[in-house]
Amino acid sequence: MKVAVLFARGDSVYKSLPGCDVWDIERDARKWPGGCSVVAHPPCRAWGRLRHFAKPRSDEKELALWAVKQVRRFGGVLEHPAASTLWPAAGLPLPGERDEFGGWTLPVYQHWWGHRAEKSTLLYIVGCNPANIPEMPYRIDEPTHVVQSRKRVGSRPHISKAEREHTPRDFAIWLCELAKRCAKRELEAA
Repeated sequence: MKVAVLFARGDSVYKSLPGCDVWDIERDARKWPGGCSVVAHPPCRAWGRLRHFAKPRSDEKELALWAVKQVRRFGGVLEHPAASTLWPAAGLPLPGERDEFGGWTLPVYQHWWGHRAEKSTLLYIVGCNPANIPEMPYRIDEPTHVVQSRKRVGSRPHISKAEREHTPRDFAIWLCELAKRCAKRELEAA
């Protein structure tokens, strides 16, 4: 079973995983024809905590809204930073709630899957009930690094910009398995 990975980096780990139809900037995810569940990583800099300092392309903010429509239509998962303003803008449910598409939000830390920083993340999931998601790792150890902040947290170094954008391999595998468990949606695009 194939999974479409939308808005992947050009050097994405998804390109090395079997069963992934990867859409990076060169392929332009907006040209994806549909037909299978998705893992969506739309650009977040226009939606994130530091959006006031970001310089996104003029059409970049709309990509996340388009990705939400694809997840709602075909099932799958959308990943964005925990502080993303996409949630209120797109009417995405808060943790513990469901939307009219059966979608729900799962907060996770990418550190659980091997990221060097905690990297607090929200997942919007359509087509898979909470009881049916793949087994999740859980770690309580302290990450070795931090995502860039105004000041260092203790003596932990910052991760690079590229590392902030990369998906850890184990997380990518987990997201693909989750997307495979999401029922195909045949709803009109919202």
